[in-house]
Amino acid sequence: MSAGSLSGLKVVELGDYISAPFAARVLADLGAEVIKVESPKGDSSRLQGPFTMDVPNPEASGLFLFLNTGKLGVTLDLETSTGRELLLRLLEDADILVESTAPGKMESWGLDYSSLQDRFPRLIYTSVTPYGRTGPMKEYAGQDINIQAAGGISIGIGWPDRHPLAIPYSQSDYMGGLASVLATLIALAARDASGRGQWVDVGSVQALGSLISFVYFLPNFIYRGVAGTRKGRRGGEAYFPNTIMECKDGFVCLYPLRIEQYFNFLKLIGDPDWQQEERYRNRRAMAEEYPDESEALIAPWFKERTKQEIFELCMEAKVPCAPVRTIQDVAQDVHLNARGYFVDVEHPEAGTLKHPGSPFRLSETPGRIGGPAPTLGQHNEEILCGRLGVDKNRLGRLRMAGVV
Repeated sequence: MSAGSLSGLKVVELGDYISAPFAARVLADLGAEVIKVESPKGDSSRLQGPFTMDVPNPEASGLFLFLNTGKLGVTLDLETSTGRELLLRLLEDADILVESTAPGKMESWGLDYSSLQDRFPRLIYTSVTPYGRTGPMKEYAGQDINIQAAGGISIGIGWPDRHPLAIPYSQSDYMGGLASVLATLIALAARDASGRGQWVDVGSVQALGSLISFVYFLPNFIYRGVAGTRKGRRGGEAYFPNTIMECKDGFVCLYPLRIEQYFNFLKLIGDPDWQQEERYRNRRAMAEEYPDESEALIAPWFKERTKQEIFELCMEAKVPCAPVRTIQDVAQDVHLNARGYFVDVEHPEAGTLKHPGSPFRLSETPGRIGGPAPTLGQHNEEILCGRLGVDKNRLGRLRMAGVV
């Protein structure tokens, strides 16, 4: 396999849980060398399942294993001056620092961008945090559920008579991480031209709001004065049908927005007589005023077929439709497996597991998983002794003192 597109670049990751580790994992997939710096207690995602064999084990967390493939791993206690000194020495050879520490932490350690920019003028310093490092909410802590509410997506998820919901599985953290990757790549291009690094400051709330809320909710508010509303399995303010329909073995998502797509759909289900009635010729009214009645007209056609049958028929008829897939469905997907998307990764503690592959596949420098996620402190000796010249006896003393 040819070298990755970011081969030769060195990244230091100082993050926890999802956003920064995911960003650094994508950079690793693209060929960069990533050194993950954890506290001696380890990344918090090590404590979150699922675990292999359903046995809690910080070295066998499915979340940690996914987020940290292809990285080297060291441990440093940055509350100590020695830990901070060793981190600064790592940065001497780094192109990128990716961090997602708690508000005020980097400043208290003297590791914020303003403290480092003169010493490391070529360093790209990437911060990916809930609300950004420089905005009006920069001092706020935040979890995924807070970001989804503040980013505007929760206003449109759930049933109107119940509490709003969040997209599952920490999607705002992943979106923030991916947005920070894109911004970091732009900063790399700028450094090629100017010779200087810069501070990349990404708030996950901005990434979520611009990607999701702007596309789905803001246009309706601008052009119709309608704020996002929760309509359960339906897609909010739209034309009929924009919904999730129950079928023989599960559910499918259906949204033939354009008029020619809708006509194709009607033809697919047999050109029903009801389409000639005036009541059923106003697609907006069908979606907003009497959706239950309208969906009952098409429900029998779906319940007689499986989601795969419906998907194939809709594809042939050029009707936008997608099956609602379970994890097992995704793992067995013919298309993903034909493209070799899933990759078996052997880990010394977790065994051999099937991992989702790189989200990018470039023609000349395809992304790849470089190896399993590191065990806690796995590369301390290789990095701290082999590269930084720390004496092995001193490393043992630092380990005993809890610094590494």
